[in-house]
Amino acid sequence: MVDEHADPTVGELREGVILRHILERLGESNALVGPGDDAAVIAAADGRVVATVDTLVHGPDFRLAWSSAYDLGYKSAAVNLADVAAMGATPTALLVALAMPETTRLSFVTGLADGLRAACRDLAPGCRVEGGDLTVSDTLTVAVTALGALAGRAPVLRSGARAGDIVAVAGGLGRAARGLRVLFERFTDAARAPLPVDESVLTPAERDDLAAQLRPAPPVALGPIAADGGATAMMDVSDGLLLDASRLAEASGVSLVLDSATLGDDPHSALTGGEDHALLATFPPDLPLPSGFHRIGHAVSRGADPVLVDGARYEGRTGWDPYRDWDARTG
Repeated sequence: MVDEHADPTVGELREGVILRHILERLGESNALVGPGDDAAVIAAADGRVVATVDTLVHGPDFRLAWSSAYDLGYKSAAVNLADVAAMGATPTALLVALAMPETTRLSFVTGLADGLRAACRDLAPGCRVEGGDLTVSDTLTVAVTALGALAGRAPVLRSGARAGDIVAVAGGLGRAARGLRVLFERFTDAARAPLPVDESVLTPAERDDLAAQLRPAPPVALGPIAADGGATAMMDVSDGLLLDASRLAEASGVSLVLDSATLGDDPHSALTGGEDHALLATFPPDLPLPSGFHRIGHAVSRGADPVLVDGARYEGRTGWDPYRDWDARTG
């Protein structure tokens, strides 16, 4: 049982007190000017900064019945770190805006800060939270901006794939979608409201899938390695392999032909499931694939369809669209 006196709500505290508790969890700053001023000052060694932002909103993006504060902090960082890596860059800093109901417990805020710090430590050593914002909202929302350094590299865009290139992926595919199915099928009531997760009733495989959904660990370090290895195009797989591959194909003016036999024992989930945050890339056929990437297809001259699976159009669902699929996930 929570000791309410030892764990006050954010509505009972001043902003400065909340910030102090957050900063205590985040560790020392790596910035030229870190938290404490109106803005941070981040070094940009070659004069260029890669920047991306992602927002997680309670309801469509996460449920507190399923996600711990630590998991939410970890995921909030991971999804942004993957986008920086997909440009061939190394993440250097995060800026976090947190909008919370007044009833949010301080322990939740510090747990979220612990998750943010752990994700940086595990996935992008040297990166940390260097600033952000706090505000009040009826809906818990975490917005993260990630910054990255190219270290002299050209950014790897979605638009560089050429006919003849090898299509490859690093990271898991389909596990996050299977984890989401476990949550909706095993941990909701008759009205589809979320229920607390009891991992003791899950198989080891189900627990792994659940972790991929709640606390993803994308191969962030492989982004710069892919760039150095000659990647012609690259992107983060966040909305499903089919949908994201079609975006890369359309940007590049090619079609991608995927081989379902390379996608494991659950190719449907690999093709259509979202939130894997794997790295999808194309490489010239005369270069060896960087370690960590495996071939899943090849690029051809643009045809009627941006993506083919085993030489044919894939019928049915193609991936996650928040405007189309929000009701399906929230019930």
